[in-house]
Amino acid sequence: MNLLTHVSRPSLSVIALALSILWATPLQAGPGHDHDEVLPAVGAIEDAHEEGLHLSSAQLALAGIEVMALQDSHFNLDAVATANLIVDRDQTVILAPQLEVRVMARHVAPGQNVSQGQPLLTLGGAAVAQAQAEFINASAEWRRVKAMDNSAVSASRRLQAQVDAELKRAILASLKMTEAQIEALATQPERIGEYQLLAPIAGRVQQDIAQRGQVSAGGQALMQLTNESSLWVEAQLTPAQSSGLTVGSKALVRVDDKLLAATIIGRSHELDSVTRTEQVLARMDNPGHVLHAGQFAELYLTTSEQVGLVLPDAALTRSSDGHWQVFMVKGDAFEAVEVTVSQRQRGMNLVSGLPDEGEVVIAGAFLLASEQAKSGFDIHNH
Repeated sequence: MNLLTHVSRPSLSVIALALSILWATPLQAGPGHDHDEVLPAVGAIEDAHEEGLHLSSAQLALAGIEVMALQDSHFNLDAVATANLIVDRDQTVILAPQLEVRVMARHVAPGQNVSQGQPLLTLGGAAVAQAQAEFINASAEWRRVKAMDNSAVSASRRLQAQVDAELKRAILASLKMTEAQIEALATQPERIGEYQLLAPIAGRVQQDIAQRGQVSAGGQALMQLTNESSLWVEAQLTPAQSSGLTVGSKALVRVDDKLLAATIIGRSHELDSVTRTEQVLARMDNPGHVLHAGQFAELYLTTSEQVGLVLPDAALTRSSDGHWQVFMVKGDAFEAVEVTVSQRQRGMNLVSGLPDEGEVVIAGAFLLASEQAKSGFDIHNH
C-alpha cells in the first residue's frame, strides 16, 4: 500500500467556509437533462450520476483529500503493537571528526534543511593544521618519488612514499574533508589551518551541539544530518505477535490520523529480560516529511488469514440508507461504495466489500458525503 498525499489538510474553519459557499452554489446539470444549463461558480462540484462526484483542484486543496492504494489485505485490528518513530539509520549521518577541532564559524541553524555539499561549519585548530601539513609534505614526496626512474629509487622506497601519502590522506578524510578539498590542499598550502565541513547528504540538521570557539575532542559528534523522506518504526512485540513474522512482510503504521504502509526490515530474535518482548523494526516512506522521529505510533501486523482492510474513521461515512460507505477514485471523480465494518477500535476500522485494486479516500470523505447528499447522488443507481 502506498499512501499518496494529494493535498494538505486545511483548518476546519476554512473547510466550513468552503462548504457554505458550495451549498449556496447551484450544481451544473449532468448530461441528458432537458432544463437550461446552469453555469457553476468557480470551483463548483459537478454532479455526474454516471461518473461519480467531481472536485476542482481548488476544492481538492480545501478538502484535504488523501487516498490509499488497495491491495490484498491480511490485517487484523487485534494484531497491533505500540511503537515509536525513529530516524532511518540508512539515511542518517553523524558528523564526528576524529581529531581535535575548533569550531571557527557556523553556517546553518538547528532544524534547517540542507542540500548535499552545503557548508555546515568551518573547523580548524592545531591538530587540523598539523594533519594538513603532513599530508602536503607526504603528497609532494610521493609525487617526486613516483616521477623518478625505477633505477634511481628502490621498490621499497617507492612503496614507503606511497603508503605515507595515503595514510596522511586517510587522516584528513577522517576529519570529514572531501576528496576535492584534499586535492586542493595539496596544491594550495596557504589553506592550512582550517576547512569547511560540508553536508555529505541532503537532510535536516539534528542534534547540533557545535558552538563558535568550541574545541571538541576527536570522535565527538558535532552534528547529525537525517533525510526524513523515510523513517523507521520501532515496536516491542510479544512472542505471540512476532511468531511467523518475516523480514519483508507488510505492515501498517498509524500516527494520529495518518495511515501509511510499511515493510518489516528486521527483528532481534531476542527477548528483553524485563519486558519479555522482541524488538521489531519496520521502514516506511514519509511523504512531505510530515512525520518526525520521536512520535508515537501503532504498528498493525499481518495475520495468516485474509480478514479485511484497515481504514481510519475519516474514511467512513454513512450513505442515504444508513449503511457504511467509502469513496473510491474513479478516473478524475469519486464513487461511493458500501462496505461492511466488522471491527472498530482506537479510531480504526476493519472493513470488507472493496475490490482488490484501486484507491480509496482516507481523508476528506466528509466533504464528498456532504456533496453526495446535496446532489442526490445514490450509489444504488450505478
